[in-house]
Amino acid sequence: MKVLIIENEIYLAQSINVKLNSAGYHCTIINSFDEYSNEKHYDIILLSTNTSNFLKAVEHFKHNIIILLISYISTDTVSNPLKMGANDYIQKPFMIEELIRKIKHHQDFRKFSILNKSYENYIKSRLKMIKIPEYNYKKLKLPIILKSNIQSSADAFVFKYLNECNIMLLYIDLTIANSVEKAIKSYMDNTLLFLSNLQILKPLEKEKLFDFIKNKSVILHTNSNIENTKFHCINLNDSEKDTISNEILTLDEYAKYIILKYQNTFSDTDLSKKLGISRKSLWQKRKKYDLKKK
Repeated sequence: MKVLIIENEIYLAQSINVKLNSAGYHCTIINSFDEYSNEKHYDIILLSTNTSNFLKAVEHFKHNIIILLISYISTDTVSNPLKMGANDYIQKPFMIEELIRKIKHHQDFRKFSILNKSYENYIKSRLKMIKIPEYNYKKLKLPIILKSNIQSSADAFVFKYLNECNIMLLYIDLTIANSVEKAIKSYMDNTLLFLSNLQILKPLEKEKLFDFIKNKSVILHTNSNIENTKFHCINLNDSEKDTISNEILTLDEYAKYIILKYQNTFSDTDLSKKLGISRKSLWQKRKKYDLKKK
């Protein structure tokens, strides 16, 4: 990372330069913005408010990380530059370690902001074509159990809820080991906890989870029939995955798809043969998936 130090106190500038060089930064020192040339790009600007034309420097570098080096706090040295685009300030005299901490903080913040924006754009592009029913998300009483045959439909529901209610997201896939314990430990107020694949949990795990999420901001997703619970349930009534989707079907999903698609075309005898199961197993699967034959 390249750092431009704009400071007219030479001893301070050189001290900063030595410490930042040892921390892996490459520094250039100038006495004022008047000495700056556009030949090089800098990631971080350490700008003393005692230098001439420092406000012009703020305006010029407002898309970079700017940390003001100030002698005193005032509207001119702090408030106005921050409004113009500076990111932070540190008051002289200061410890160089504190300055490095601020630099790393703003580096991380900028990196995560860019990543977050990229992920947000990617998710929006993936979900924008998914059609789900309209809901008044602000009036939904959580926790709720969301029944959806397609994971992306449940994802679309959750992200619409996040946008409407302006709340942060914590996601846990219940298929991972110790997922219930992780969900309990990770839960935070003012955060939506989204748990997918509820159908995978054993009865005792499900009971433990249900006891914990009472009166909490939680959305549970399942692709199986919703059993009687004390929580509000929403069925998105979406279609099944099909054999031309980009997702790999599990054996259960494949059997469910075949039964639903062909049960009104083939007899139960022929359909069970094609699936390699008995007629009794076919009947049990139909009951499990709540599939009604016309």
